[in-house]
Amino acid sequence: MSSDTTGATESAAFWENHYAGLDAQWGTRPNAVLAEIVAALAPEPDGGGRALDLGCGHGGDALWLASRGWDVTAVDVSATALGRVASGAAAAGLTDRVHPDRHDLARTFPDGAFDLVTFGYFHTPVEIPRERVLRRAAGSVAPGGLLVLVEHASLAPWSWRDGYEDVRFPAPEDVLASLRLGDGWRTERCHAPRRTATGPGGERAVVTDNVIAVRREPGLDRRIG
Repeated sequence: MSSDTTGATESAAFWENHYAGLDAQWGTRPNAVLAEIVAALAPEPDGGGRALDLGCGHGGDALWLASRGWDVTAVDVSATALGRVASGAAAAGLTDRVHPDRHDLARTFPDGAFDLVTFGYFHTPVEIPRERVLRRAAGSVAPGGLLVLVEHASLAPWSWRDGYEDVRFPAPEDVLASLRLGDGWRTERCHAPRRTATGPGGERAVVTDNVIAVRREPGLDRRIG
């Protein structure tokens, strides 16, 4: 497992405590929304394409992508989460395709360009430069590659934010605008579908997601700041 110099930041402390309190099996299946998008828009990695899973948690998406042939860098700020990703990869025989990489994304970011960049549920109580991090994620997409953002657009009963006052979610169009992509990108998805989700205790609820998928045109070399 590679590591940055995250140390005991506020973000690391919050998410370490969060994952330490969860069953290790929670979040080990792929997100259904992401799976549908990848199957439709990036079904087969070209020559072992490179994927970047930001905020990977227990690795459900990373392990699923690796099982489909992607070489996946799985990023999270929680060492506990990444340890469980590594264990899951070993159990599935995917250690050669799953590379846990610890980052506090407000401070450091993985190097390189990726054919697929996924960012799931980038919400935190810790103050961070959210738009800058999202733009850096877009900037890590290789020409021809795909950026997929799946975010909460409603509050599930089991959310860590349950009880917070004045919880508001941006519209998907606003999130897309915040990326400041400019020319050379094609919007594949930008909507807010509803689905039935299952919580860590088996409870079920109808939730809404913001779903954004954008493709960087081949030959677009300008990086996004």
